[in-house]
Amino acid sequence: MSSTDADTKALQISANSYAQTWGKSPFPPMLLATLISALHARPFQKLPMIFPPILLFSTYLNLSAYQVDSAGITAAWSGLYLLLVRRRKVAGASFAGRLGNRFGARGMTRGVAMGVGGANVLACGATYAFAKREESVA
Repeated sequence: MSSTDADTKALQISANSYAQTWGKSPFPPMLLATLISALHARPFQKLPMIFPPILLFSTYLNLSAYQVDSAGITAAWSGLYLLLVRRRKVAGASFAGRLGNRFGARGMTRGVAMGVGGANVLACGATYAFAKREESVA
């Protein structure tokens, strides 16, 4: 039993450290901002285009050594974006039309954006909740 407990603990530590690494990285908010811009810039949609500048600001905060605060902003705004894009109905008169919209280039990009947003909510939320802020020496 001891070895299975140790294996479980090692797996939990590695999953937790992986989430912390994802949450402290400046790459996820930048990736999500890029995907949102690709989806909603043409035709221009005002509401979804509010998200990229905020996510880019989160990347700036991350690079300015505010990693935990950046993770919180990224988690919150990624969750809001997920709520927004979940409301979209798949257009198409027939089943084949809906399938084409779902698995076309735009549908795949939307799916990747939703996946990255979901990963951001989980990993950055865990980072914000469990990470310790470093004390700045001034």
